[in-house]
Amino acid sequence: MQLIVLAVLATVAAAAPQYAAPAPSPTRYSGESDEVVAILRDDRVQEDDGSYNFEVETDDGVKLSQKGSPSGPDGSVVKSGQYSYTAPDGTEVLVKYVADENGFQPQSDLLPVAPEFPHPIPDFVLEQIAFAAKEDAERAREESNGPSRTYGAPQ
Repeated sequence: MQLIVLAVLATVAAAAPQYAAPAPSPTRYSGESDEVVAILRDDRVQEDDGSYNFEVETDDGVKLSQKGSPSGPDGSVVKSGQYSYTAPDGTEVLVKYVADENGFQPQSDLLPVAPEFPHPIPDFVLEQIAFAAKEDAERAREESNGPSRTYGAPQ
C-alpha cells in the first residue's frame, strides 16, 4: 500500500507544471515604441540590515541610482537618490530626491517652485477676509445678545 501511495505522489509531482522565474533580460521596452533599450549597468546590493543601493544605466541615457535603509520611524525605509534622462525636446533632466517620513521630496531646476512666503496677498483676498471677519463678529454679537428679532404681532 505504501508503495502505491509513493508511486502516485511521484507521478503527480512529475505531471505538475514546472514553474521557474524568467531569466533576467538585458533589455527593457521604453515608452510607447517597440524600441529595445539595452541595460548597460544594473548593480544592486542588499545588506542583511535591510539597507540597499542600486545603480541602473541604459543605452538611451537613462540613469538611476538609489540607496535606502530602514532608519525611519517604526523602521520605515528612508530613500535618497537621483535619476536623469533626456526629454523628447532634448532637455537634460536631472532629479535628486529624498523619500522619508516627510514624503517624496524631489529637487530639480526643471520643477516649478512656489513663491516665497510671505508673498503679496491680492486685494480681493483681503476684502474676502475682512468680510468674513465682519460676519463672524456680527454672528458672535447676536449670539451673546440673544435673538434680536421679534416674531408675531407687536405688543
